[in-house]
Amino acid sequence: MSDRTNQKIVVTGAASGIGLATAARLRREGAAVFTVDRAGGIDLEIDVTTPGASETIVAAALAKIGRIDGLVPCAGICEYMPIEGHDDAFWERMMAVNVTAVFRMVRAALPALRQSGHCRIVLIGSVMSHFGSAGLVAYTASKHAVLGMTRAMATELGPHGITVNCVQPGAIQTPMTVGFLGNGETEMAQYWRNKSALGRLGQPEDVADVIVFLLSDDARFVSGHGVFVDGATMQQP
Repeated sequence: MSDRTNQKIVVTGAASGIGLATAARLRREGAAVFTVDRAGGIDLEIDVTTPGASETIVAAALAKIGRIDGLVPCAGICEYMPIEGHDDAFWERMMAVNVTAVFRMVRAALPALRQSGHCRIVLIGSVMSHFGSAGLVAYTASKHAVLGMTRAMATELGPHGITVNCVQPGAIQTPMTVGFLGNGETEMAQYWRNKSALGRLGQPEDVADVIVFLLSDDARFVSGHGVFVDGATMQQP
């Protein structure tokens, strides 16, 4: 629905970065947004990986905004860790946040989503869904999983009128990426800046704008895709 005055959206990871920018853009357009994060300043403060978190989020969202037309499980982590010294706990935490919690969120919200006539799900993938990078084995594996979930969910949920897509950001300056991009002046930041044909790092709003499009009625026949938001990073040598 291009007119968002009646649209009800749940956004996790909404206290910062892409989630914050997405919630802000949706609200400016008149949508009712239920925000979730571990940090404060949102509607529900909860760790999405805790047992029963997804069911708690859905129940709280329905109590506050009445229904769910769109879901953006935006909570995620990205950390650099070489294979040597890469313990099981690090791997399991990456998968718990980036993959398992996303699946649980969709599963818990599905009964409510089916009742919406304009249901959209937008997951958060990465350019890493299509290639790998040294030191990002766990993160890369998690984002390959997100793209796979997107395609499978779109196939399974399409008959219910539900579209499922994911955005695939390049290097975006957010609190999540500060560990390796720093303030934008690190060697790694310059690498990604050079790799983008547009010659810059992305901002949360660059990704949020595409998420908002995929949540709209304008994207009603777009489903099962990973949409690159990367400044042509994938086209550069």
